[in-house]
Amino acid sequence: TRDRRRRAAAACAMSSIGTGYDQSTSTYSPDGRVFQIEYAVKAVDTSGTTAIGIKCVDGVVLGVEKSLVSKMMVAGTHRRVFHLDEHAGMAVSGVMADARNVMNRGRAEARAYRSTYGEPIRGDVLASRLAGYMHLHTVYWWLRPFGTAVLIGSYGEEGPQLHDVDPSGLTYRHFASAVGKGKTAAKSQLEKLNFTTITCREAVMELAKIMYFVHDDIKEKQFEIEMSWVCDESGRKHTLVPADLKEQAEAAAKAAKEADE
Repeated sequence: TRDRRRRAAAACAMSSIGTGYDQSTSTYSPDGRVFQIEYAVKAVDTSGTTAIGIKCVDGVVLGVEKSLVSKMMVAGTHRRVFHLDEHAGMAVSGVMADARNVMNRGRAEARAYRSTYGEPIRGDVLASRLAGYMHLHTVYWWLRPFGTAVLIGSYGEEGPQLHDVDPSGLTYRHFASAVGKGKTAAKSQLEKLNFTTITCREAVMELAKIMYFVHDDIKEKQFEIEMSWVCDESGRKHTLVPADLKEQAEAAAKAAKEADE
């Protein structure tokens, strides 16, 4: 009947926009979607930051492009690259309060593993545990998904590793990856790199160029780049990229962007 068709059409429209099906992470829409997870992913994509990680032959480089929300903000204080353990670090994009929660969990997992087994936690184990923690917040109605995505760089006996974890709790191992606002444009540039030969010093230069490439000077505010690495040069310890190398990379990136324009 006409009324039946009208009700079916209304139900289909509701399921496509989330009406009535986005009140809980434990509720699926008729077409099999969990809208709160999709909203969390959207929060990462509209966060105003882009995080990039590159696995190299001698380590891993992490970087974040951060918009300066105020001229009165002290440069370097709005951290989005964190230390998890001596051999592991994390770059984040998305809701900062959520990212700090995930970071604290990562540090706790690293401490517990070292205390139990007497050795540093492997990168894949750390990523898997954080993925499980983030997934836990997608299966109970009284919790909400984390509005953050993270990149984890580590360098242990198994060699350098780069993993990402998204709000749904999925984790993958990559040669290079990007999350956040400019992830699509950044990935298109990362695909041009040769991951079988690139070193961390070269990756720092390339990462800065990609950050300037994805930043829109017209629509967006001033920004700064935060970079860290864990590599042979740093003694396989996660540290910030030396200031002189970072300045050199940014100068080269600015020159390359001006030449393209």
